[in-house]
Amino acid sequence: MTKSVILKGQTLAFADDPFIVGADLATRFEENGAVWIENGLIRAVGPADAIIAEVSEVPVHDYGKDLITAGFVDCHAHYPQLPIIASYGEQLLTWLEKYTFPIELTFQDGDVAAEAASFFIKECIRNGITSSAVYATVHPISVDAFFQTASELNLRMACGKVLMDRNAPDGLRDTAQNGYDQSKALIDAWHGNGRNVYALTPRFAPTSTPEQLEAVGALWRENPDVLMQTHLSENPNEIAWVADLFPDAPDYFGVYEHFGLVGPGAIFGHAVHLTERERAGIRDTGSAIAHCPTSNTFIGSGLFDLEELRDTNATIPVGLATDVAGGSSLSMFATMRTAYEVAQLRGYSLHPAKAWYLATVGSATAMRIADKVGNLAPGMEADLAVIDLASTDLIRRRVARAENIWEVLFAQMILADDRAITATYVAGEPLYRRD
Repeated sequence: MTKSVILKGQTLAFADDPFIVGADLATRFEENGAVWIENGLIRAVGPADAIIAEVSEVPVHDYGKDLITAGFVDCHAHYPQLPIIASYGEQLLTWLEKYTFPIELTFQDGDVAAEAASFFIKECIRNGITSSAVYATVHPISVDAFFQTASELNLRMACGKVLMDRNAPDGLRDTAQNGYDQSKALIDAWHGNGRNVYALTPRFAPTSTPEQLEAVGALWRENPDVLMQTHLSENPNEIAWVADLFPDAPDYFGVYEHFGLVGPGAIFGHAVHLTERERAGIRDTGSAIAHCPTSNTFIGSGLFDLEELRDTNATIPVGLATDVAGGSSLSMFATMRTAYEVAQLRGYSLHPAKAWYLATVGSATAMRIADKVGNLAPGMEADLAVIDLASTDLIRRRVARAENIWEVLFAQMILADDRAITATYVAGEPLYRRD
């Protein structure tokens, strides 16, 4: 049976990349717009009057002045770490030892993993995030738990078993061989099962031996349609450690190059301290970067150079990421706000069209799912967020003085939080509605 609905409100879609053609040419904004959804897919986006007249028999859900946009896409997050969000006073390597590894050890318990996966995913939906690239733990059961929950809700999510065979505590290490075997079994079980996407997940170069990185590269060559996610050049001490562990590599990115862990579908988290050679390598191989602004500032890693990586090297895919729990919020509004503030500290003003693009199309492109989610266009999967543009008294006062949609969206970036999410749709179904 055909299931159709029209969502009416203001609509925002992307026709191009605002980093290349500018905000006005890249976007399609309809003040009186509509999205026609049929059987979980978008049939049409455009002026409400025209769409409603074309299919007058389809029921209309009128969201008034709320903004209908693609659901947010988070291209780097650690679901097991959510219980340690807002942990005090450490930088990356000490933070891993003090907070991350102890909480991840508890995920050998399937009940712990199932509860954490359910909570994380519900928080994503409540914040308008409909797709994420997620790190589990070294335990295969942590991946099973995540995909089971995602499958029940019909979400398009990516996840992978963390691979670590050195420089990690007992209980969090695998081996090159069983890491390969367990990852292969998880790919067979989950990748392409419904909307699930598998991501090979070596944590970062220091926690994998050359033997393990070689095995991951081989497994990716055998399964080229899965993702590969890891960390790159987040912290100066981390970079120095990598140089000691891999003395023959030209730089941090060169480690991953050597083992075939670069190219389309490779998502490198952070990439704060890149050399010119590394920037060129990322661009030339078609690899992607996950920009994690709240994590980079909270843990004190540094200021991401968005201008260099997107305006100057416009072919480098960059997505926006919460990176919980190094990141301090699952709100994409908070993430966009911090991205703006980081850019300001580097002398660069991040236009709201660019920020919104990074949080939707940009992240979807990094995850190789931009043909399915991250935008409002015919044929796309109907994963949507409905945003109240006057969710608080303060925002209402600010947007009353706005002269255009960009001022309105900028106010959301700076002032909004989860209260702004009126509804979240997944495959055309409303999974969340604000009370």
